[in-house]
Amino acid sequence: MSGARALRGAPAFWLRRSGAAALLLPAGALFRGAAGLRRCLYRHDILRRECLPVPVIVVGNISVGGSGKTPAVAWLVEELRKAGRRPGIVSRGHGGEAAAGGSSRLVDADADPGLCGDEPVLLARLSACPVAVGRDRPAAARRLLAAHPECDVIVSDDGMQHYRLARNVEIAVVDEAALGNRWLLPSGPLREPLARLSGVDLILAHGELSPPLRAAAGDVPIVPMRLAGERFRALADPGLWRDAGAFAGRRVHALAGIGQPQRFFDQLTAMGLEVVPHPFPDHYRYRADDLAFAPGEPKLMTSKDAVKCAAFAPPDAWELPVRAIIGAEAVGAILEKLDDGRQTA
Repeated sequence: MSGARALRGAPAFWLRRSGAAALLLPAGALFRGAAGLRRCLYRHDILRRECLPVPVIVVGNISVGGSGKTPAVAWLVEELRKAGRRPGIVSRGHGGEAAAGGSSRLVDADADPGLCGDEPVLLARLSACPVAVGRDRPAAARRLLAAHPECDVIVSDDGMQHYRLARNVEIAVVDEAALGNRWLLPSGPLREPLARLSGVDLILAHGELSPPLRAAAGDVPIVPMRLAGERFRALADPGLWRDAGAFAGRRVHALAGIGQPQRFFDQLTAMGLEVVPHPFPDHYRYRADDLAFAPGEPKLMTSKDAVKCAAFAPPDAWELPVRAIIGAEAVGAILEKLDDGRQTA
């Protein structure tokens, strides 16, 4: 997938090193300096990190937009459970009113995505483990632990740049297509320079990584990751499932309000479907009118979109649940780091 297709909806100058992007390089240099200084202040304890009474695993990335973090978190908490751990999840709750207002709150499977954010509600449904959201992640984690003292490990969905939360393990989910021109904000989509990857504990590679990107990762283990999904579930009747063959020979409409909608469209095309793409902004708040078109023609969407559309979905709306397929060696590396007990600088 090309960078242009991966970053659909982003500023055009994020896609390549153009003159327009170069005009913002001075601002990017300031951003890089501020980000580097902030991290340095936390690493040397000049700014205080908040330590929780249980270990913390941060799953994040270095770029703006989706890279597959949510399925990776769902995979991780399931693997932690298999290892005898009792995980809880904290998230900022992007797109939700609670995060925008600065408060923290617990999230269950029936929570309102408009209040708590689409990804936390989806994680609550996928993982069936405690979830809390809040802009202040340490406060959200403390609230979760107060309500669920049985939790013995916290997984932070995103938050690699939220250094106030001390962490024991850092996992970066990297999709090279989302890195665009590889310049820092606002010249490009990077929140931190590529060299930041050499400081994490594990990289989950969502797709192939080029030799230069592998070199930037240094000695950090890189484990391949892919998303798999084969069957569709009706939004109006969650007990009704269909294989892709049920839509063969018919035009289908694909809706995706995610960081990289083209990845979803390509997945459906690879399943042999005739796809009409309908990309929306990441964390888009759907309304019933958004689905009120082409009656009788199937409308397919991601699980992240489905949690926001289920209340008003027409009978021809379907969700494609996916799961992360990640090499077994990743689990051993994570558990070894947890057992080590030391925090990541």
